[in-house]
Amino acid sequence: MKHLLGTDTLSREDAIRILDTAGQMAATQEREMRKLPTLRGKTVVNLFFEDSTRTRISFEAAAKRLSADVINFSAKGSSVSKGESLKDTALTLQAMGADAVVVRHWASGAADRLAHGGWLHGSVLNAGDGTHQHPTQALLDAYTLRRHLIDAPTGAGLDGLRIVIVGDILHSRVAASNLYLLHTLGAKVTFVAPPTLLPIGLSAHPDLEVFYTLDEALDAHDYDAIMMLRVQRERMTGGGSAFFPSPEEYTRLYGLDKGRMDRLPDHAIVLHPGPMNRGLEISAEAADSPRSVIVEQVSNGVAVRMAALYLLLAGEEASQ
Repeated sequence: MKHLLGTDTLSREDAIRILDTAGQMAATQEREMRKLPTLRGKTVVNLFFEDSTRTRISFEAAAKRLSADVINFSAKGSSVSKGESLKDTALTLQAMGADAVVVRHWASGAADRLAHGGWLHGSVLNAGDGTHQHPTQALLDAYTLRRHLIDAPTGAGLDGLRIVIVGDILHSRVAASNLYLLHTLGAKVTFVAPPTLLPIGLSAHPDLEVFYTLDEALDAHDYDAIMMLRVQRERMTGGGSAFFPSPEEYTRLYGLDKGRMDRLPDHAIVLHPGPMNRGLEISAEAADSPRSVIVEQVSNGVAVRMAALYLLLAGEEASQ
């Protein structure tokens, strides 16, 4: 595996390998000395054209705990803001000796362009490109699901689990990456959203079930996990007014509160990729409940990103 650009091209074997490696990485983080020498001498560049403190810090922590050198490159205030192209930026990073570039970009397909443009010799990890994909978020979600819901997680997929993903599916690269990965790992996926927040072409996924209110979905099945998505007002014309009547109406039909949580099976867990709009897609009571694993998702993200960097950069040693 040279790059990690999306979950649609990940085989089940590769996905499970990343999850298993993440488990090994997580175990090392419980020791007093958490730093590993594995990537000493390697250079990882965080190239962020969009703000994302949470993802950038997670990748930075992962690389540093593997002893890699880390360069944080923000598009704001750089030559990029003065009109430098993606190609020229990539050539600059190549000249710096970047072994891996973690890229977040507002344009869908930017990570793939960076990986296959012939400008970089190193690996590219997609940290989110437009509304396209966010593979490490889906992997950390799968890792979290497996830890809580599968008896013998090592070497296992998510076979038989039923996951419902609720909210702004249209603008969510997290939803797209999860749809592909969860299906690959054997889970059954349900989407819940207003028709205005569902992408065209969902009929191409014959195993996907879609409901237009959360109560309808809860009436239809028992779920092992519910994933709430942030309403991405910054990607919406009019801040959301063109997609749903009002925040109050959205919360009434799609928000996760105590009443809807009580309808889930006792073992079901609550996920959210963050940052949360408390009081809109999720109540404070649901976000802070004992069955919420939202904070744990953040710590699991470091282990999963350590695994991805290790498998991409450790070369032949990692494949033995």
